[in-house]
Amino acid sequence: MIDIYTHILPQPFSEALGKVSPKLGNIAARLRGVRPLHDLEARFRAMDAVPGYAQVISLPNPPLEDIVSAVQAADLARIANDAMAELCARHPDRFPAFVATLSMLDPEEAVREAERAITTLGARGVQVFTNVAGRPLDRPEYAPLFAAMAGHDLPVWLHPARTADMADYASEAKSRFEMWWCFGWPYETSVAMARLVFSGLFDRHPALKIITHHGGGMIPTFDGRVGPGMAVLGSRTTDEDLSGILPALRRPHLDYFRDFYADTAMFGSGTGLPASLAFFGAEHLVFSTDAPLGPIAETLKALEGLDLTPAQRHAVMQGNAERLLRL
Repeated sequence: MIDIYTHILPQPFSEALGKVSPKLGNIAARLRGVRPLHDLEARFRAMDAVPGYAQVISLPNPPLEDIVSAVQAADLARIANDAMAELCARHPDRFPAFVATLSMLDPEEAVREAERAITTLGARGVQVFTNVAGRPLDRPEYAPLFAAMAGHDLPVWLHPARTADMADYASEAKSRFEMWWCFGWPYETSVAMARLVFSGLFDRHPALKIITHHGGGMIPTFDGRVGPGMAVLGSRTTDEDLSGILPALRRPHLDYFRDFYADTAMFGSGTGLPASLAFFGAEHLVFSTDAPLGPIAETLKALEGLDLTPAQRHAVMQGNAERLLRL
């Protein structure tokens, strides 16, 4: 089985990050406390508990764009990609592929690094976050990256990004009780998906593959609000004319949301996971645990409860990843 979305902190990257951004607060403490992120022996022990289990690796949150300058972020991305490529070369049975890290602070550099990581290092796609230091992904300066990935026929991993600085209430300065993570990340994912759909991205690149984290955010559960609810897009807006957005799309807008892929990294969810399967279908559902930040055993147990044929189960657990990553 291939876990398509797991996270790692290679030592060369961690050392370089510590030099340029030494104070990351609670995030740094959280990452240091998860030993399998940086301790390969601990990671391999957890992996060995599941026979035939392999991981596609990528960097975890936070986005480089939020913590360092554009020049520093570009340097760190190169260090991370070199280190992950080396890990894959040293442990091909453990890590059959890695997802390239990019800095979108310099969109042209992001395209160059994606090209280098894919063609020189063997990356099987790239990771971007749901916003770039607060800027949406449908801005024109980011369009060349999506075009490049469509040209490579390799996926984009879409990771949510939101912090406590994005308050839940206008009367408060920060989000409390980690609601920015629990509910904020699925919201971030859903909004990013919608902005990409309404921008016409999939009309421009019909074969583009985007893997959404955590089951596709809120979309499977709120498909009624997204579909019929948004069919009157613009009728609730008084300060902007949105009447031309939906007519400009070549297909019904809800269809585009099913073009995304969703992973199973839902912390063992017994109700959300079936919703993701029902919305995206087995052909667009990919096995992921979010390890070591998410639980492997609980995710596998939740997957056992899905109503899948043997062929569908193989597709979800391995076949879809092999096809997407062209392994």
